[in-house]
Amino acid sequence: MALAASALGRYLLLLAQEHLEFRLPEITSLLSLYGGQFSGEQEIRVNSPFWILNIPSEETARGLMKRTVCAKSIFELWGHGRSAGELYASLKNYPMDKMLPYLQADSTYKVHIHTFNKTLTQAQKIKKIDALEFLPFKGKVNLKNPEHSFWILEDYGMDPNNVPEEPFHLYFGRWIADGQRELIESYSVKKRHFIGNTSMDACLSFIMANHGRVKPNDVVYDPFVGTGGLLISSAHFGAYVCGTDIDYNTIHGLGKASRKNQKWRGPDENIRANLRQYGLEKYYLDALVSDSSRPIWRKGMLFDAIITDPPYGIREATRRMGSQKETVKSAERSTENHIFVSSSYHLSDIFFDLLKFAAEYLVMGGRLVYWLPIYRPEYTEEIIPRHPCLKLISNCEQMLSSHTSRRLITMEKVKEFKDQDQNSYLLDGQYMPYRGHNSFREKYFSGVTKRIAKEEKDNQK
Repeated sequence: MALAASALGRYLLLLAQEHLEFRLPEITSLLSLYGGQFSGEQEIRVNSPFWILNIPSEETARGLMKRTVCAKSIFELWGHGRSAGELYASLKNYPMDKMLPYLQADSTYKVHIHTFNKTLTQAQKIKKIDALEFLPFKGKVNLKNPEHSFWILEDYGMDPNNVPEEPFHLYFGRWIADGQRELIESYSVKKRHFIGNTSMDACLSFIMANHGRVKPNDVVYDPFVGTGGLLISSAHFGAYVCGTDIDYNTIHGLGKASRKNQKWRGPDENIRANLRQYGLEKYYLDALVSDSSRPIWRKGMLFDAIITDPPYGIREATRRMGSQKETVKSAERSTENHIFVSSSYHLSDIFFDLLKFAAEYLVMGGRLVYWLPIYRPEYTEEIIPRHPCLKLISNCEQMLSSHTSRRLITMEKVKEFKDQDQNSYLLDGQYMPYRGHNSFREKYFSGVTKRIAKEEKDNQK
C-alpha cells in the first residue's frame, strides 16, 4: 500500500549532468530497493540537475545515497520558489518544530551556496546568506567541520549562452548525504589490473548494478564476463559474483594484452586479481569457459540478477561453438591450444538466448540488465526482444556515433518459467524486425567508412 503524500518527507536531489537518460531508472530502482516508491507526484524535470522527491524517511534517503552514482547530494527541503521572495515565504511556512533541532545554541553550522549554470562572486554569495537572517540560527558558524550544513541552491537554466540575471528556481535545505560519485575515479578502468578491449566504464558498471537492484548476498551472473568489470560493481555492493565466457584466453588471463605498450598479459592478470585489487575477492565465486548458447547450469532459479554486455561483433567477435562434425575434424589440432571450432552467433540469437536463459534461471523479481546495439535510423521500440516471463522496466540510450547507439535494457522476472515458454519468441511476429540487426556490424562500419570518405573529401577542398 502506497504511503500518503503527507506522510512523506520532501527532499531535494542534486544530480550530475551526465548519462541523463540513466538517472531516473537508477533512482527509481534504488528507491524501491530501500522501501520507497516513485509516485507521479514527484516534481521531476528529467534533464534538470534538481529533483524534488517524496521519500518515506531520512534513513531511506541515506540508503539511496549509499548507492547512487548519478546523484551528487540529497537535502531535506525546507523551502523553494521561483524568486527570492517565494523562497523566503516558503521557508517561513516550514514547520518550526522540524527546524529547531538543527538550530540549537550548542550546535555548529555552515551555509553553502550552489549555483547551476552561473558563477557568483563572493560578495553576491554573502549577500544571499545574510538575507536568511530571519531564520532562527542560534548556533555558532563553523566553516571547517560543522555539525549541520545548509545549502542555498539556484537553478539558472540549461542554456549557457543565455544565462538570466535571476534564477528560475531557488531551493534551501539541510544537507543529508552525498552520493557515490567518488567510485567512478577509484574504480577507473585506467587503474585496473586486468582489462580488455571492451572493459566497461566504471560509472556505467555501477549504474547497471543499481538498475539490477543488486544487494548484499545476492548471486549475480554475467554470461559474457570478459575481464569481469561488471562483476566488480556488483561485488562492491556485497553480491557474490560469477560468470562465463567462450574465450579461454580471457578467462585464464592469457594471450596479448589490451593495454598500451604491453605485448602480453602478465602472470597475475585475471578476473580474480581484479576483485582482489579492490578487496572484493571473498565475493568471487568463479568464472568458467562456456558457450552461452549452451547453458551448463542445473535447472532452477539460481541467480538474483544477470548483468551483462554481450558482444556486438565490433571489438569482440560474436561466436558460439560449431557443429559436432566440425569439432571432431579439428580435435587433433585444437586440443593442445584450447581452440575449438566456432561459428557465427547472430545478434538476434544472442539476445533471444539471453532472455530465455534469464526467464528460466532468474529468481522471481530478479532482474536482467544488458546492452542492446542499435542502428538508429531503423530503431523502433518494437525491435526490443521480449519474453512472456520478463517485464521491461527501463530502456536508456547511449550514443556511439551519429548512426549507432546502444540501449541499456532492464527487465524483471514477473512470471514463473514453464516448458511452453521455451521457444515462445518463435511464435511471435514482433521478433522478426530485430533480425535485421544481425547486420549491425556491417551497418556500423558502413557509417565509419562514409565518415572517413567525407573527412577526406573535406580535407581536399
